[in-house]
Amino acid sequence: MQEYWEIYMKNLEGKVASILFNAGISMDIENFKYIYPQIAYIKVKLKEPTKNGLVSKEERVKISYLEDKLEAALIKFRIGKYVGRVISDGYVTFLYYLQFTYNWQDFLNYALEGFEDYEITSGYEEDSEWRYYKELLYPTAKEWQIIQNHKVCEALELQEDNLQTPRFITHRGYFTSKDSNKEALKEALESRGFDIVEDIVHEDGYEGIKFIRIDKPFYYDIDELTLSLIELLEKYGASYDGWECDIIKS
Repeated sequence: MQEYWEIYMKNLEGKVASILFNAGISMDIENFKYIYPQIAYIKVKLKEPTKNGLVSKEERVKISYLEDKLEAALIKFRIGKYVGRVISDGYVTFLYYLQFTYNWQDFLNYALEGFEDYEITSGYEEDSEWRYYKELLYPTAKEWQIIQNHKVCEALELQEDNLQTPRFITHRGYFTSKDSNKEALKEALESRGFDIVEDIVHEDGYEGIKFIRIDKPFYYDIDELTLSLIELLEKYGASYDGWECDIIKS
């Protein structure tokens, strides 16, 4: 299994939530769900959460130390896999999929020693379909797009790009549905100020289009733009496939 972690923000039951999850494990779910059929949690009440319910700077070191202890205990007792963490509404919840449960209490006793001053609850239940991973931790298509947007923005900033400067941004979309309508999508894009650059073909054989418009690649602007494009392309049987732009320094 490849260890590949991502972190992103989402709305969870009306509260802001920070989600850390192992994206690499998603490629092996069909194999792992038979080996690790129980979902387990350790829920820690924060002592000094921020106003929006996340971890404060003052408490971050202690929570990071707890996370490290839990990882060490997981290795020692070999009971399962750490798949993610949710921080929301003044709590941190660590999530694991278990192969064994008979030594769960031994795992807890070992990992939580020294944290007796925290209010901590824990438990486990059957989840052979990995519903918690798929529905709670794993991002939606729109959440994935925001993750990728911010990676590109950060890469541009490292090259001293001025993200507030408008420039041509190139987008791609591919048709994955038999009910797709390429010409209708082109018309819809053009009505929104996009220019169609060319028809393209994905390496897997899917037909697509490349289109451009002048916009700002700043975080919130590009999020709003790409999320609207996801919705637009879906109406015409297409899937949005990301964006790129030239670097413009300050």
